[in-house]
Amino acid sequence: MKKDRKFKGWLQGFLRWPLYLGVLVLLMTAAAFAFNIRAGLICAGLTVIYLIVGLWFYVVKRPMIMREVLLFAGDHAQIQKKLIAELDIPYALLDEGGKILWINRAFGEVIHRDKNWRRRISDFFPEAQAMPEEDETVCDVSYENRYYKLHLKNIYLEEPGEDGFQVGLVAAYLFDETEKLQYRQEIENQKLVAGLIYLDNYEEALESVEEVRRSLLIALIDRKINKYISGMGGIVKKIEKDKYFIVIKNQFMENLKASRFSLLEDVKTVNIGNDMAVTLSIGLGIGGGSYIQNYEYARTAIDMALGRGGDQAVIKDGETISYYGGKSKSQEKNTRVKARVKAHALRELIETREKIFIMGHKMGDVDALGAGIGIYRACTELNKRAHIVLDDVTSSVRPILERFINNPDYPEDMFIHGDKAIQMADANSLLVVVDVNRPVITECAPLLDLIPTVVVLDHHRQTRESITGAVLSYVEPYASSACEMVAEVLQYIADNVRIRQAEAEAMYAGIVIDTNNFMNKTGVRTFEAAAFLRRNGADVTRVRKMFRDSMPDYKAKAEAVRHAEVFEDAFAIAVCPSEGVESPTIIGAQAANELLNIVGIKASVVLTRYQDTIYISARSIDEVNVQLIMEKLGGGGHMSVAGAQLKDMTMDQAVEKVKETIRQMLDEGEI
Repeated sequence: MKKDRKFKGWLQGFLRWPLYLGVLVLLMTAAAFAFNIRAGLICAGLTVIYLIVGLWFYVVKRPMIMREVLLFAGDHAQIQKKLIAELDIPYALLDEGGKILWINRAFGEVIHRDKNWRRRISDFFPEAQAMPEEDETVCDVSYENRYYKLHLKNIYLEEPGEDGFQVGLVAAYLFDETEKLQYRQEIENQKLVAGLIYLDNYEEALESVEEVRRSLLIALIDRKINKYISGMGGIVKKIEKDKYFIVIKNQFMENLKASRFSLLEDVKTVNIGNDMAVTLSIGLGIGGGSYIQNYEYARTAIDMALGRGGDQAVIKDGETISYYGGKSKSQEKNTRVKARVKAHALRELIETREKIFIMGHKMGDVDALGAGIGIYRACTELNKRAHIVLDDVTSSVRPILERFINNPDYPEDMFIHGDKAIQMADANSLLVVVDVNRPVITECAPLLDLIPTVVVLDHHRQTRESITGAVLSYVEPYASSACEMVAEVLQYIADNVRIRQAEAEAMYAGIVIDTNNFMNKTGVRTFEAAAFLRRNGADVTRVRKMFRDSMPDYKAKAEAVRHAEVFEDAFAIAVCPSEGVESPTIIGAQAANELLNIVGIKASVVLTRYQDTIYISARSIDEVNVQLIMEKLGGGGHMSVAGAQLKDMTMDQAVEKVKETIRQMLDEGEI
């Protein structure tokens, strides 16, 4: 090698040093002659003797010295070879193609060396498919239930030139990490998981059973929960009459996930004559840096479970949130105490702010607009000026919007665009978000960052992308619509609130559309809200006329229904045409509602392309939770009404993705 030749050059130069010094001696002799002839002769004689000895040493002894050096080098190489062969670290030499050329004893013990050991390294370790392109590559491999860290390092036979490096061999090292991984897994298994269990309908369930048997019902529920947690070696502590704090080991989390938290269904079997089955919500926190942080994660998880309607388990692992269950309908609360408390809190916020902005979701529908108008009326009653942020005006909201634009009873800036709202917003503003709790699909997402005081009123189940930092959050999944919630809030936000007819009809229309003419997600409080709006002048006939379809819209809806495909004998999947239709997403949602009228259809999914995005509307009656399906596709909603958006794919690809998602969830028992 070049490096060896350079070493020989140094050695050869070292042997020539006596001759180089001879030149200096000759110069000294010449100086002596100049000083004195006799001294010069003496120096000349000594110089001749020195040169003869030096030449003899260089010529005669040089081969002997070189032979000794070579013998030492050979012995050193043998020692190195023996050391590598006996090295405890598995070591091998490979060619450029990954074929094993030589292995030491330790490597042979790992692969159980036999006569066929000269194979490609990928035959033993399938994870090592590629040879290193850089100087060194590290990958994790396994062999016969042992886990290793494999280092592959190029050995350069030539130094870099114009053509770069030329690789001759690859050195492979194995480091056994089995025990380290086992210890690490044991540490993970022993970590404690904090959890909270809340009974969703504690009061309602007790009221449905006679008083003398209520203590028995509570005892049976306690027993179910205690038996379930103690079976995993966990601890249960009842902190309130309907709340439990639990601690379990992390090693049981996989079993809980695999069984999809069987306690959710097990507790529903408790029946001693109660008309209403008991449901509960579970929130677990893991992945935190401390027990306190895990507990905070558990609190966030239980809030998410309750915000999504209860009867489900939510796991918060750092920033990752997983959902299990949630197949049953949310139970409507008979009391309006919460609505009254939220109304008073909202009033205080409105009274302390100079500017109020109200916005819904992108491509706002009738429910979002009606709820926004209801909040606008609340601000007006409190003598505050408000603005409704609205950019996209669809055909569904235009009939309502026309009653407010150019109306002398309302200011011109009642509706403003998002750009203008951004210019007007300041630190003393209030932002009220209605009919949406996901920041990415709000009408003007930058306002969430510009305005520090945010209020959220929504009836959709919460997702992991929910608006964070809201000073007031009123999310009720059991509510039929945002307009229903706002109608209740209006009754408590001020004394003798009087809503104008156009406003009452806008909110009434929101309830009608979201409940599909009071046939979907309709409860007692839905009709009470509708009655309140009727008392304030809402005309049912006028609302019905506003939402009659145009002929192109009706044909598009009929076309979607006509070409619908029945998938897995229970799911109707259709594509709604968008050509010549002003608001194809609205028509797609209506087509999804129509498909539910077919016998045997448990859920419907309608896809519509609009502005390079495929919008999905999913509907069900009571057997399938379409929110879970849409969440898999990046969307959300609630149990019977949900949606999602898909980008960068064709319609055929989108339909196939929906089918694959449904098929996978059916196989895993999620729906």
